[in-house]
Amino acid sequence: MDVLARGGPIERVVRRAIIVLMLAGFVLPIALIVVTAFKTRVDALEGSPFALARPTLENYGHLFGEYDFGHFARNSFIASVASTAIALALGALAAYGLARFRFRGSGALAFWVLSLRMTPAIATIIPLFVMLRAARLIDSLPGLVIVYTVANLPLVVWMMKGFFEDLPIDMEESALIDGNSRFGAFLDIALPLAAPGLSATAILTFIFTWNEFLFALILTGRNAQTLPVAVTLFVRETGIDWGYMTAAASLMMLPMVIATLFVRRGLARGLTMGAVK
Repeated sequence: MDVLARGGPIERVVRRAIIVLMLAGFVLPIALIVVTAFKTRVDALEGSPFALARPTLENYGHLFGEYDFGHFARNSFIASVASTAIALALGALAAYGLARFRFRGSGALAFWVLSLRMTPAIATIIPLFVMLRAARLIDSLPGLVIVYTVANLPLVVWMMKGFFEDLPIDMEESALIDGNSRFGAFLDIALPLAAPGLSATAILTFIFTWNEFLFALILTGRNAQTLPVAVTLFVRETGIDWGYMTAAASLMMLPMVIATLFVRRGLARGLTMGAVK
């Protein structure tokens, strides 16, 4: 901070200009989506992109009336919440074991878990499709939840392992001396202390699942179709319905904004947890 404070007036102007440009790069596309969602089809193709002369809600009305958008939103919500909860429950236990128990090959095992996340999704889609078809889980929410849980587990394990390693072990050892079990020490001591990291991992996992496209495109049909796939309904041979697409995109962003606002403090603490000793 002292180094930044000693910068001259030109340096401060340059830094502020860079910050403004970065913010504009993030905010302007979102603002354009929101504005276009309230335009008619004619207005969306004519005039200034940010002009809103005749605001209308007809795009949202068509989404829920003509396209049954609530069905797709329900599928996305159930699949995202269920897979995130299961992945956190299983991944936190695995991460705690890797962080607290040292054994031969534990480092290699942790790296192998991370390597599963590096695997391209396109390389696993055919085996997953064959297995789900054999289990009669194609185009079903349980099948989608299983796939998302397996895909999210490596991320949860790797992130939570780092959070648990940054926690002091003294309190857990004291609980064990007082007669608590290892699982009890995990529930009563380690998990509450790692709550910021848990919230950060949860929101990131939820975001990745909510926005996932490839698995939902290949493994679902009309019954279990999610929002990212439903947006492709507005890309037609005659053109793109920009009003419908941007209205759907604005609705897809809304849960992310609400979730981030609710857990913003825990998210910030979790992402910086262990950065300063």
